[in-house]
Amino acid sequence: MTLRLITLSLLILYPIAWFAPLMRAGLLPIFGLSEISVITGLQSLWHSDVFLALVVTAFALFAPYLKTIGTALIQWNLLDPRVQPALHILGKLAMADIFLIALYITLAKGISYATIETAWGLYLFTGCILASIALGHITEVQLKSRNSQT
Repeated sequence: MTLRLITLSLLILYPIAWFAPLMRAGLLPIFGLSEISVITGLQSLWHSDVFLALVVTAFALFAPYLKTIGTALIQWNLLDPRVQPALHILGKLAMADIFLIALYITLAKGISYATIETAWGLYLFTGCILASIALGHITEVQLKSRNSQT
């Protein structure tokens, strides 16, 4: 039951993570820093590069949320456990998004005129992704042990 509640809590935490500040960025520290979240980043991308915006939307929003919904459905016996390989792929796609954000932060920190600070939303978003991957693995192990007992 606890596993199910943790999985369902991710369905609330993901939207919070999408709107939470991932980083603060600015040209120079004296001009102040703007907070950037997944949603503000996507809004900016939609104006400049629609294809990249679609890819990031799939990685940052749809992949982790669909994986969590799928895991919850399996835990409640509403979805066939044979879909778990597809859910693993969704989890990996979501983790790729975290990698890209970290890469952008690292590159931007290398520019001497820019200031980048990570914010709490990056840790929340990363934690949600990692928790979703762990919950999927635990769910798979529990299902295998249940099936081997019957």
